Order: sequence, then structure tokens, then C-alpha cells
Amino acid sequence: MPGMFKFTAAVASSILTMVVGGNSALGQTTAPATGQPNFVIILADDLGYNDLSCFGSPLIKTPNIDAIAAKGAKFTDFYVMPSCTPSRAALMTASLPTRVGFGDNLQHVNGRFSPSQVVHPDSPYGLNPDEVTLPEILKSAGYSTGMVGKWHLGDAEKFNPVHHGFDYYFGVPYSNDMKPFYYLQGAKRLDEKPNNDLLTKRFTKEAVGFIEKQGDKPFFLYLAHVMPHTPLGASPEFKGKSPRGEFGDAVQELDWSVGQVMDALEKKGVVDNTLVVFLSDNGPWHARGENGGNATPLRGAKGSTYDGGVKVPCVMQWPGVIEPGTVTGEVATVMDFLPTFAGLAGAADKVPTDRVLDGKDIAGLIKGEAGAKSPHERIFYYFGDELHGVRSGKWKLRAENNMKNENVYMREWRETTVTIPMALYNLETDPGEQKDVSKHNEAVVKRLQGYLDAARKDTGDTLTGVKGSGGRPVGRR
Repeated sequence: MPGMFKFTAAVASSILTMVVGGNSALGQTTAPATGQPNFVIILADDLGYNDLSCFGSPLIKTPNIDAIAAKGAKFTDFYVMPSCTPSRAALMTASLPTRVGFGDNLQHVNGRFSPSQVVHPDSPYGLNPDEVTLPEILKSAGYSTGMVGKWHLGDAEKFNPVHHGFDYYFGVPYSNDMKPFYYLQGAKRLDEKPNNDLLTKRFTKEAVGFIEKQGDKPFFLYLAHVMPHTPLGASPEFKGKSPRGEFGDAVQELDWSVGQVMDALEKKGVVDNTLVVFLSDNGPWHARGENGGNATPLRGAKGSTYDGGVKVPCVMQWPGVIEPGTVTGEVATVMDFLPTFAGLAGAADKVPTDRVLDGKDIAGLIKGEAGAKSPHERIFYYFGDELHGVRSGKWKLRAENNMKNENVYMREWRETTVTIPMALYNLETDPGEQKDVSKHNEAVVKRLQGYLDAARKDTGDTLTGVKGSGGRPVGRR
């Protein structure tokens, strides 16, 4: 169960920061004059729970990511959403995707059915400009904000990252299996054609460049890699190098990229002022076979609300603050970054109070404050607007569901009405969700069913036909 971080008096004046901190390209580096931390998030795409060597992969070597865990902390119970767009919406808004309009509506793309609940090219939907985003809050507090990589929250110009709080953006609008695939510099489409094998290298160059160009202002960098989403790609230096095949090659190049970012921080002299966070946007894409990842020992995969689809590897480093080698099993989520960073940046007053946010401040967990526990009494498992379950402490209750809803990719080829009964799992003793213990824990079931009923009234549930009252509209062209 949870390990605890150590926060000593010696680091009380240190600054919490995420993966990229920087200074001017010419001068020596110092901590930002304002005393505010830098923040960087490095996000992989479709990386499974078991796809890093520090999370047990026997074939994929990830020494740079492992070093973050060794020098900092490994979060073993970190949750995201079942697929790309929902996780990114949650990260930006600190809200459940269904609360900000990313729900069942995304299934319909140009008159056809898409099972993945992600925005497609020329989709009418995107992140609503009325939402208050993480970079907007940090920018209002004096931060320089930059993003590199995959956005996937709408490809219309009004949805572009530069209109959601990022001063700088270089990347691609959506996944590399969608067409047309192109680079964006800000809101401008570039003539440069993306080479799938060189995407990781290209994004790394841009991220390091962003670090090098920073002055004394605190900054936030969001580096959202495309790999190891299929089609897989790796540069010549990494092709054929992993015994795990093309998937391993792609992941090991991601690890190289993390090393390049860390080297840039070292050269700028700001690594001690930077909290490094690395995680994945959802579980592995099992439908891709050997070209997909692995979630062992968890059940399910990308598109599923079993933990294999939504529990991801997450590591954080903050020298002098996070005790090296820490392992914590406290529950945290991708929605927690916004309130946490806002508080650490001295911008808690910028967090909107006119709407419901589902994320919580996990600074106590990060700092290792004595007795720090997860601020989440409960977390909900949604796929689109379907409420699939709830976790509270060690208990996870899955609502009655249908086989075609168990995994998003089953919907592409299987139409069945086979019912999956309600089940209660003890994730402490059964992380693979194999044994239903509901008959022996009726009081727990009743309590968790109450949580589900309240959630249905709030954000709705198309599985039971309940329309919630707490949602906000998705952005539209």
C-alpha cells in the first residue's frame, strides 16, 4: 500500500515543478525570480501499465524513465480515461469528459459510427472555448506556456492550443492513423510532411528548443507524444533494437526522448526546480496484437473501464522534495494536475468556482506531507456518457453492463446482448478484477451503489437512461 513522500524543512523553500524548466539560451540558469515552480507533463499514447521496465516489463528497457522513478516516486494507482480525447480533455479542464461534453456524441463522425469516443478529422466538436484550462490558469499567473505533440481536442482553428492558453504550439491535431496527417505551428498548417518514424525525434527537438528559449519566467511544457500509438514508428537508431519488436523500439525511443528533456533541464540548471511527470493517456491497444502494449496484471485494455484501460504507469521526480525510491498506492487522476499546479503556482484563486471540477489538489501526496492520503473518496469510470463503475478505497463496483460495452473495440465487430452482471472487486487483493466478492460485502455494495446513483443525477448515464444536470456543452464549429 501507499508509500509516503518526505518533505523536509530543508526543501520548504524549494519549488515544485514538472518536467521542463528553463532559462535564456545564452545565460546561466537560476530559479525563476518569482519563486514559482515550472511544470512539465510528458504524455505517452497507448502505453500500457506493464510497458516500462520500472513497472515490470521484462523486454522493454526504459532507463531514463526508470531513473525518474528511482530518484522520485512511482504512482501505482494513477487513473486516466479509456481513450485519447477524453483523457486530454480531463487533463486540460480537471473535469470528467462527460461533464465537458465529450460523451456519446463523439460516436457519430460524418454519418458513420466510431466506437472510440475521440474526435476525428473535420469533427464538429472540440474543447469549448468557455472552459478554463490548465495553461490558461498558469498563464494568468505569469507563466510561459508551451505544448508539443498531439492535441486531439478538435482540429478547427478555434479549438487550437494557442486559443486555449498555450503561448507556443508545435504538433499534430490528432492520432497518426487519421488522415490527413500534418504538422501545425500554432494554428498554421505547415508544408513539412510528418515522417512517422521521426515523430518522436521531431517532437523532442521542439520540446528541448522550448526549454532552451525560456528566460526567467516560470513555465509549463506539455509534451504529448504520438508513440506508441499505431502505426508504430522509430528512427533508424532504434529500429530493431528491442526484443519486444516494433512496439519496444517505439517505447525505447520515447525513453530516449525523456532523457533528452532531462539533459536539457540539467544544462539549464533547473532540474532541482522542476517536478518531472511521465504517464500514459490510456491503457494498451490490445486489438493491435504484438503492435500493442501490455497491462499485466490488470484486466482490460484501451477502451475498457476495467483497470487495464484506465490505470497507467506514472512517475514523478522533484529532487529534494520527493524521497528517492518512493512508491505510493494512493489514488490520483489526470484531472488533479490543474488544481494541484494552480495551488503550487500561487494561483489557486484563478481556479474557477462557477462550475464543478472533478480534480483534486494532490500537492500533499507529491510533497509527502505526514499522513497524506488520496483526496478522492470516490472516482468514477465513464466511457462516453456510460457510467461503468466507481472506486472507493480498495473497492471497485462495476455496474451491470453489456458485453459490447466491455471494450470499445469489441463494438466494431461484435453485436451481442450478453449481460455482464454487477461485480465488486477488492483491488488490494485482486488487482486483475477476477473475483466478484459482492455477496460477502453487501454494505460496501450498497454504499458504492449510492455513489453511482448520485453520479447519474449529476453527469448522467446512458446505460440506465438517466440524464444528468451537471454537464457543460462541448465546443462546436
